[in-house]
Amino acid sequence: MGKRVGVLMGGWGEEREVSLKTGEAAVAALEAEGHTVTRVFAGPGLDRILRTAELDVAFLALHGRMGEDGKVQGLLELLELPYTGSGVLASALAMNKPFAKKLFRLHNLPTPQGYRIGRDELALLEERHGDLGFPCVVKPACGGSSLGLALVREPEALAPAVAEACRYGGEALVERFVRGREVTVGILGGEVLGSCEIAAPREGFDYEAKYKGGTNYFLPPRLSATRLANVESLALSAWRALGCRGYGRVDLICSEEQNDFVLEVNTLPGLTPTSLLPKIAAQRGIGFAQLVERILGLATRDEAGVAGMPGMASAVQPVSLRAVAG
Repeated sequence: MGKRVGVLMGGWGEEREVSLKTGEAAVAALEAEGHTVTRVFAGPGLDRILRTAELDVAFLALHGRMGEDGKVQGLLELLELPYTGSGVLASALAMNKPFAKKLFRLHNLPTPQGYRIGRDELALLEERHGDLGFPCVVKPACGGSSLGLALVREPEALAPAVAEACRYGGEALVERFVRGREVTVGILGGEVLGSCEIAAPREGFDYEAKYKGGTNYFLPPRLSATRLANVESLALSAWRALGCRGYGRVDLICSEEQNDFVLEVNTLPGLTPTSLLPKIAAQRGIGFAQLVERILGLATRDEAGVAGMPGMASAVQPVSLRAVAG
């Protein structure tokens, strides 16, 4: 049976444009599958919109801060509305790259050496950088879509790159550059869906390369079967280390020295015509509409109740907001 689905798109941040593209693609696919779809443009007053929308489930097409970082997920938990993607804690951890790296290390998962620095700590940059060396990668500590990403080759370019990255949330992550193949692993329903190698026209898969062409994709990646199996196992371990669920992508670097490193976990990857997860799904024979339908089928929410409490509604059942609105 068709569901009343609210596709949450737009949002507050710098990834609004990408979110709108993901949202419109999801709307078309869900309507083709027979669902009643409402476009929900996220922004101030989102709670009031959701209380009156009479939805069965929320399909999250949001990206970046205030959408992928656990804040909207927390609102949906309060409204008892199931939603796609990871829960509150996993979303927050994955979005905060420095904290995610700490958990990767706790689980003995290799990740490039690096450090976090805030916009109010730029005077300490040289001291923090220490012997990390060059080239290095600078990116926002919390963000996506490769916005604010820079490959820094010379010491004099470090401070401007960090200042630019800090524009997106106030903190930057500086990592040792690892030369190798960039591979992303798609995960659906807690299992590896497949992998894709990203061959950008220049080192560093930045916003221009990601959304404006010139990048080549190899499905499967140009790795031996044994090494690819190890890479996909590493990706799934990183996914589980953060407590993710539903679907997503894990980005890694496969170095020329035969070592593999986890870069980050994306809990709400893009679903635009150029996005990587749909490419991976297509390689497995899963069309775009089918992928979106499977993502919708995984929608749930955190189990917040106490097991066995009388009158406690199941945390994963769709709940109408009509009563809440009244």
